[in-house]
Amino acid sequence: MNASVNIYGKRERGLNMNRLMAFLLTSLAVASIFSFFLAYSPNPIPITSKEALNSVVHDQNLQPDHDHLSHAAPVRLIPPPKKKEVCDLFKGQWVPDSRGPLYTNSTCKTIPESKDCFKNGRMDRDYLNWRWKPEKCELPEFDPKAFLEIVRGKKMAFVGDSVARNHFESLLCLLSQEELPKDIYKDSEDRFRTWYFPQHDFTIMKLWTKYLIAADERMVNGTGSGIFDLHIDKIDDEWAKHLPDLDYAIISDGHWFFRVLYLYKGNKLIGCVYCNLPNITGFNTGNAVRMAFRSAFKYISTCKNCKGGLLTILRTFAPAHFENGAWNTGGYCNRTSPFGEAEVDYKTFDWEMRNIQIKEIKDARRNNGKQFRVLDITRAMLMRPDGHPGIHWGNQWMKGYSDCVHWCMPGPVDYWNNFLMALIRN
Repeated sequence: MNASVNIYGKRERGLNMNRLMAFLLTSLAVASIFSFFLAYSPNPIPITSKEALNSVVHDQNLQPDHDHLSHAAPVRLIPPPKKKEVCDLFKGQWVPDSRGPLYTNSTCKTIPESKDCFKNGRMDRDYLNWRWKPEKCELPEFDPKAFLEIVRGKKMAFVGDSVARNHFESLLCLLSQEELPKDIYKDSEDRFRTWYFPQHDFTIMKLWTKYLIAADERMVNGTGSGIFDLHIDKIDDEWAKHLPDLDYAIISDGHWFFRVLYLYKGNKLIGCVYCNLPNITGFNTGNAVRMAFRSAFKYISTCKNCKGGLLTILRTFAPAHFENGAWNTGGYCNRTSPFGEAEVDYKTFDWEMRNIQIKEIKDARRNNGKQFRVLDITRAMLMRPDGHPGIHWGNQWMKGYSDCVHWCMPGPVDYWNNFLMALIRN
């Protein structure tokens, strides 16, 4: 009996093994045929991963296969990103800020005496407790360390009159809080200056020019008359000769145009400003400003020896704030707080000067491939009648006259460099 059980058990196990082998062979054959079908079928079955279903690629040349997607899980469509709103840094208002300036007359040793308003007796300090706030964003704070990194190995020049020098002096003070520069050049009249930041291999220059174009003062008995002959088709080479070495050129001018000027083209007199002479075409100040800036930007645009990456920045006209007279007729500026937007008069010649300058640089930018940008400080500075030295400018030869053209340091002029940093960073 036990022997029979063992025989039948062995036979049953053998049959089971035969059935298992047959099943495996059959399954292998079916899988091979199915794989062959997938590999060589002209319309293979799409295989979509979970990750692929969660991502939709939009391509106008590809159409979705509705039959295959009809039973798939719903796909979440991602809306296109919203366009980033553009912020105009130069449109805004001054808001209170009690943090104070980034430097003082004790931490910056290069403040000129004529702009050191505290040293010259100014007592109010509230004019330092304001910051510029654009309407739709924030103006980044000035960061001397970051600025010096941006301009490492570069050369920057401020081209213009004494207000351009004011801007230059402000930047020098701000950067000296990070690294003390070396004074490497100064002319006899302190109109051309060069400073060097050795740790960052950065050179900053002041290039003096009254009109940007060539100009000769008429002399009477060996003394300057204050009357100038302007050659609108010739550039002032005293600044232009430095242009090929520059990476940044900040161009400005304007305050010397308010006087008698004779305009020449090709050595031929074509008109005058404020001369009121018969048989000579009369031009207004705006005409002369337009011609000068057009010539300057044309010269830069056609500069063959200039660096390909030269960035030219127009710093727009900085308004004066004389009240009850001009500088030589008793005008003064003794306000201690900013104007609001509603108090600004945009019908003044300050705003017209700004518009003329901006039109000329826009035309230059449109007509060639050079890099031109605008540092538009006019609106912001129209609101700052409190930022000038006034009677606190320490001039021993002109006592009683107010300086309502230049700007105290520290003061609102320092924000010009917040704007400048935003421009060169972008």
